Amino acid sequence: MFNTLTSLSLLDINTTIKKNNTIIHQLRAFCTVLFVLSEQGSLWPGCGWRRLKPHPDTLKASASSRSYSWSSEDAPLLHRSRTAYYDILSVSPTATQSQIKTAYYKQSFIYHPDKNPGSEEATQRFSEISEAYTVLGNISLRRKYDRGILSQSDVQRAGRPSSRETTGRSTGKPIFDFDAFYRAHYGEQLQRERDMRARKQRMEEQQKVNVSRWREGKMMELALTVSVLK
Repeated sequence: MFNTLTSLSLLDINTTIKKNNTIIHQLRAFCTVLFVLSEQGSLWPGCGWRRLKPHPDTLKASASSRSYSWSSEDAPLLHRSRTAYYDILSVSPTATQSQIKTAYYKQSFIYHPDKNPGSEEATQRFSEISEAYTVLGNISLRRKYDRGILSQSDVQRAGRPSSRETTGRSTGKPIFDFDAFYRAHYGEQLQRERDMRARKQRMEEQQKVNVSRWREGKMMELALTVSVLK
């Protein structure tokens, strides 16, 4: 009798264990399905339980350098940062106007489009440098910026000529004529660099011609040698 009861108890225990294992496997499978659905962002649409994914523009803005365009309304606004303009020009917030001007000359010369043809990064950097100097180079705008009250309209107005400074309406040109500025300050240096590049190109082309002539001469010598041996 005792053995029979023991066998029945063990059978019940095994049955219970199997049921529990089945439930555990089902729970694991259910959790796996939930995880996959949540990763796909399709878990119960409309119920608010979905994986939040940042907008691609947000990722792009955070991963790349910030830029500002006077004609773009969607560009990140650098004037909202208390140090962005100083960081762009690599100067301290306590820098003098003379130091800011010198830093602007240095940075703008490095990233000028003429020195970096075809480089989008340099063009974007040059735009940031131009905006930074537009604000920090103006004492009134710099004070507003340091106090945190500089507005986007302030930056936009500073980046466009006033009605007194232009003969036409909507010329689209900023206050600073960068072409004239560079012709005045760096024209000779830029011309020297262009001359050096042109001279280097001529030397490379001449070297190719010399190598070609040398090969032709060697071929003629070889042909004459072969004809003599015959």
